[in-house]
Amino acid sequence: MAERNLGNLPLEWIRAFEAAGRTGSFSAAARDLGVTQAAISQRIGHLEARLGTPLFLRQSRRTVLTVEGEAWLPMVSDALLTLRQSAEDLFSARRRRIAVSASASVTELWIAPRLVRLVPEWRMDLVFHTMVLATEAKVDGPRAVRIRYGAGDWPDPLRAPLFAEAIAPVAAPALLQGVGDWRRLPRIGLTGPRPGWQEWAATSGDAADPVPALRFDSLAAALAAARQGCGVLLASLPLAASDLAAGSLVQLGDRTLTPPETYWILAGTETVSPRQWSMLTALLCDPGAGQPPSNALSS
Repeated sequence: MAERNLGNLPLEWIRAFEAAGRTGSFSAAARDLGVTQAAISQRIGHLEARLGTPLFLRQSRRTVLTVEGEAWLPMVSDALLTLRQSAEDLFSARRRRIAVSASASVTELWIAPRLVRLVPEWRMDLVFHTMVLATEAKVDGPRAVRIRYGAGDWPDPLRAPLFAEAIAPVAAPALLQGVGDWRRLPRIGLTGPRPGWQEWAATSGDAADPVPALRFDSLAAALAAARQGCGVLLASLPLAASDLAAGSLVQLGDRTLTPPETYWILAGTETVSPRQWSMLTALLCDPGAGQPPSNALSS
């Protein structure tokens, strides 16, 4: 028996088989592909003849996959999905452009230092929007990647933590000169979702006083004030990493507050392809982040 030529199966035959197997009928496959039911039947018939085996059992009221067809369908579906997504990644300018919505502090302190790792071969054009609470609904759209602070319980199908949150007091070295106990120093307050001085006092046993005389709604601005020696700030250590490494700020003591909340990157499956999501998380997420720890004060 002559060996069958399986190396050049027409794509339209493959698509007809996949659509019929996925939808469960030739008529539904015809609607899915925008062709006639007769065309679907003809293409699948040609495919079965080339393969030398039936892929469907034609019954009076329905069409079901054979054992061979059922085994082959997931492989065909995966191959067609990969083909479609790779074409969009490589050739669709619309698909290449990804809008990212994040707060100004996260963009400045976490995202910007990591953008140097973005390489042209990834074929991603990133457009950043500054998230403002009052206009969040307008900025975010069906094709926006969002970065938000919380416990990760959003409905978005694609979710990953940027880092494991850790919070501790920091201050400029000059502010500490001649001071025996930093707890007597002025404090800087920060408005927002992360734990503040009251939560720190409740878990550490320190007094909540003195009440902050300065309060900011932006961590980047609060860090700038702390660098100038305006007071002690209860800061996110991952977001203050560059200041701590440069020595412009120092952590006060070894205690850290590790809440379950942190910053997450969120997206829908219609927003990014699997390949783009993999590259985004590799670019922006700390590999050791995992699931944020439970609320605790460690020493």
